[in-house]
Amino acid sequence: MSDFLRLLFSSLETGSVYALAALGIVLIFRTSKMTNFAQGMIGTINAYIAATLLIDFGINIWFVALIAMVTAFLTGILIDTIIIRPASKVNPISKQIITFGIIMVIVGLLPYISVESLYIPRFIDSEYGINILGAPLRYNTIFIILLSVALMGGMFWFIGYTKWGLATRTTASNETTSKLMGVPTKTVTMVSWAFAAILGTLAAIFVAPRVSVQPNMLLTVQVSAFFAGTLGGFNTFFGPVIGAFIISFARNFTGFYISDIWGNVIVYTLILVFLYFKPYGIFGKKPTTKV
Repeated sequence: MSDFLRLLFSSLETGSVYALAALGIVLIFRTSKMTNFAQGMIGTINAYIAATLLIDFGINIWFVALIAMVTAFLTGILIDTIIIRPASKVNPISKQIITFGIIMVIVGLLPYISVESLYIPRFIDSEYGINILGAPLRYNTIFIILLSVALMGGMFWFIGYTKWGLATRTTASNETTSKLMGVPTKTVTMVSWAFAAILGTLAAIFVAPRVSVQPNMLLTVQVSAFFAGTLGGFNTFFGPVIGAFIISFARNFTGFYISDIWGNVIVYTLILVFLYFKPYGIFGKKPTTKV
């Protein structure tokens, strides 16, 4: 029982990180009609900024995280304004290649911040926690899960029940029609990039204590987030989030109960088989063509 609960808590923590990254990806996909392969690197460069402030100036992790959210917000706005918006009329494949260019630019900038791996501590020291039926549950894990769920719940409420949320859904549905209806689509996409950058940065700060701040720190998270989007369905905002938790649970339980070596292979093979029969994901629908 303790092993089951330990895996459950670990899966919820990991799934929360995957879900934040996946929500950022689907937000850009639906409002800008492009796959943002630079989502992980945008989070990484802001994690570098946070770690540098923490180490060089001795600022505590809570305040550093807030500063990183601000820099992430500005990063998203700059990328949309300077790079994405001028390229709005290029074809979808070119847009995706542009995001590879953003990766190369960020990789080139990282050495100017630091050439070494940096350390970011947990928000709550790992020695503090509670014990549930023999399974340890750290307060930091509870914090990550609750903050992620609250943040994603707030975003779903915002998208579903506010005027700006309606503008976001309208832009995601059809940008041309949205413009004719007077929806400020440029502002919607700019804010989407900003919030996607915040989600990616938060995911980076959450995983930093385990992997340290280095250029590939979000590689596994980003790959899992893309798989989550494909599994849950890119046509919805909530599908990738659910897909993220499914992948996290499947990887942890398969790795523990079946094979630590072949666990990931089994999970991703099963996902590929599932997508063969349902290519648009669990909640995705086949696009309709109007004539």
